[in-house]
Amino acid sequence: MDFSLKLPRFVPHWLLRNGHCQTLAALYLRGSDDLPDTAGRHLVDVSGGDQIVLHDDCPTRWNPGDQVALMIHGLAGNHQATYMRRVACRLNQHGVRTFRMDMRSCGAGMSLARLPYHSGRSDDALAAIREIIRQCPGSPVAALGFSLGGSVLLKLAGEHPQFNPPELQSVLAVCPPVDLAYCVQNLRGGLGRLYDRYFTKHLLQHVATWRQMVPEVPNPAAERLPRRIEEFDDLFTAPVCGFGSGAEYYQRASAHQFVEGIEIPTLIIGAADDPLVGIESLQRLPLPGSVRLHTAPGGGHMGFLGQSGLDPDRAWLDWRILEWVLQPRREKPLAAAA
Repeated sequence: MDFSLKLPRFVPHWLLRNGHCQTLAALYLRGSDDLPDTAGRHLVDVSGGDQIVLHDDCPTRWNPGDQVALMIHGLAGNHQATYMRRVACRLNQHGVRTFRMDMRSCGAGMSLARLPYHSGRSDDALAAIREIIRQCPGSPVAALGFSLGGSVLLKLAGEHPQFNPPELQSVLAVCPPVDLAYCVQNLRGGLGRLYDRYFTKHLLQHVATWRQMVPEVPNPAAERLPRRIEEFDDLFTAPVCGFGSGAEYYQRASAHQFVEGIEIPTLIIGAADDPLVGIESLQRLPLPGSVRLHTAPGGGHMGFLGQSGLDPDRAWLDWRILEWVLQPRREKPLAAAA
């Protein structure tokens, strides 16, 4: 695969001309998909005795050796997130078998884990890829990550590139928070504080629901509930996951330090007006020749709802993902050809 694919310019819908509108539209507008609730489930063992879940949507015309894709959701998401269902549906319609991953303690895997997901769990993604290879021997694998899921994949691709299976032939990360410390600082002022409180509230609700299902989930002592993501990570994520502090978690788990080691063809899509990630964190990445950054002038965080007439519908991002996955590549992975 090369970088001959030319991404067309994103032109925002006339009612969604700033990053906040695009981001909120992505949160609250469902969009349409025809993905049936018939996905098969695969349980995957990960560290600490936990399990994650892969949701397998296989098109009727898919044959062994055909293209497959792993999809990883973002913060506060799961396999049922609108963008996960919508993109899986589009890929299925074009013959791509998709595996929507519930990260550790999320979605269908909530009762199967005693430890939470976080940005540094690249080993979980690798375990998912190995299970997909076992289910689909000889098939090339494209890995697609959305927001936090994108950072997980970038860390995986660049941390130990010599251990990545040859079946993993491309990575795409959409709006990845590659520098966690920068991102939480970006939420300290203005409207960023509203996003910060929204996601913190969701995380607290997630932990409360999870603890009802798995009583042995650790419950770090705290004098008050956190009101910001940074406080949540310092009081919960870091101590539960073995980091000395939230700052240490951000330093060790952030993907920006691993991007330079990526050898797999990789596309990062970001928006200049992303209110959550901040485009500067992507623009200063040390990009090797295998990694391409496409900065759209608009789109917000995971929005990219465009004008009509440029694509078959307004979902600009979906069509770029489809084009990336369907690019010509080797007929069979190296492992299968050997």
